[in-house]
Amino acid sequence: MSRHQFKTTNIKGKAYVEVNERIKYFRESGNYNGWSLNSEIAHLDENSCVIRAEIRDENWVLRATGFAQEDKSSSYINKTSYVENCETSAWGRALANLGIGIDTSIASSNEVSMAIAKQTAKTTNTSSDNTAGNDTTKKKMTDEIKAKMLQAVKNGNRDAVENAIGNYDISKKEAQEILSNG
Repeated sequence: MSRHQFKTTNIKGKAYVEVNERIKYFRESGNYNGWSLNSEIAHLDENSCVIRAEIRDENWVLRATGFAQEDKSSSYINKTSYVENCETSAWGRALANLGIGIDTSIASSNEVSMAIAKQTAKTTNTSSDNTAGNDTTKKKMTDEIKAKMLQAVKNGNRDAVENAIGNYDISKKEAQEILSNG
């Protein structure tokens, strides 16, 4: 593989390659002519999804795989798009396992942003009243979380912020301000 310069996103001081950058390289570099990127649903129900992505060469030899799992309830965007997000993550993993865009990490910026958003949501939720069986509790939007979301949007991680923002108790107007002012 050539020393291609991938566009990265800085998250907590570390550069991560975005999945779309890995896909573009796979499709446009000329190194993988005739190769395929395939997806298979390993598990799907009304609440979660697991997808296996595989990369095969022109002779249909398996070269790399990647798995991803998404929960419908994990973020605002996943309420309608958990299968699509899962497939994108699986593709990113398979491409990383092939060696594309892994100079700093196998995890993509998309994965890291989602993980941070989920951790932030869980930490914030520990102080709220959470009655048994109530999965609809919204978390309090603190100034620190808002600042992190604004910074993430500025860093090009609008999708991750959009995924996480639905977990917080804020108005639609406030959500739009965060998503558009980053």
